[in-house]
Amino acid sequence: MADVRRIGLVLCPDFDFMGLATTSPFAVANRYVTDTTYDIRVLSEAGGLLRSGCGPAVETERLSDPSAFDTIIVAAGISLPEPSSVLFVYLQEAARSTRRLAGLCLGAFALADAGLLSGRRATTHWRYAPQFRARHPDCHLDIDKIYVADGNIWTSAGMAAGIDLAVGMVERDHGRQVARTVARGLVMERRRAGGQAQHSALLDFDAPSDRIQSVLAYARQNLQRVLITEDLAAVACLSPRQFARAFRAETGVSPAKAVEVMRVEAAKHMLEQSRLPIEEIADAAGFANRERMRRAFLRVQGEVPRAIRRAAGPLAVV
Repeated sequence: MADVRRIGLVLCPDFDFMGLATTSPFAVANRYVTDTTYDIRVLSEAGGLLRSGCGPAVETERLSDPSAFDTIIVAAGISLPEPSSVLFVYLQEAARSTRRLAGLCLGAFALADAGLLSGRRATTHWRYAPQFRARHPDCHLDIDKIYVADGNIWTSAGMAAGIDLAVGMVERDHGRQVARTVARGLVMERRRAGGQAQHSALLDFDAPSDRIQSVLAYARQNLQRVLITEDLAAVACLSPRQFARAFRAETGVSPAKAVEVMRVEAAKHMLEQSRLPIEEIADAAGFANRERMRRAFLRVQGEVPRAIRRAAGPLAVV
């Protein structure tokens, strides 16, 4: 007889319909795994019909004993979920009694507000990273990850990333081959390259203040130069300490990380649009050598420069 693992998807008021897609990897896995069956339940605080943020409603079950679930996943909407003492108590109980607990996108705020992310690694949507850090400074937020699994608590960067998270859970339960089969069935990658930094506001080189805007413009125009915090602080007319604090508050990353992302983006464009040798591209983008560029690409893009050049097609062949 197959082992039944119950998955509880907890929907917050005004939830995003994309959160429901998180159940798909478990449903697909049921077709390929014979010794385990995922039983998916959709839950809410009050039960009954729950209206989504875009209008349509779905039928839900009322929150029940969390110990009856193997995994509980919280799905919010496109705005921060309203604090709920009922949900917080439920999540605290779930953290003690379920095997896994997850927050999708802004659902990470619900976990953190319930005190479950203190001292843990987590991620959330890049747009809300500054608010998350200000509200929960004791959580180690990493906005460069599609999803993060710290012990039995998982978080995803966005709603679509919740599907990646669910495939990751299937892989943790049944191994890489099953996860690959599930991903193929969903017409997606088992593990996406890169992180959400490649989609964040940082790549628009935007910042609220003129001071930080001027620094971003200066860095972009001088990528070949050695760009240290002291020099960038001088452009902003701030002390290094004041500058580093202001820069992180406005962009969500350190000056060094911002410069690295700019250099990777510049090098990526050259890899895709030119036939320049990789060594010359590394120099033009401000990397000391091709090895440093390779490591930077792995951190930012999740793949090496040669892979990007191959994917660009014939024009980029040296």
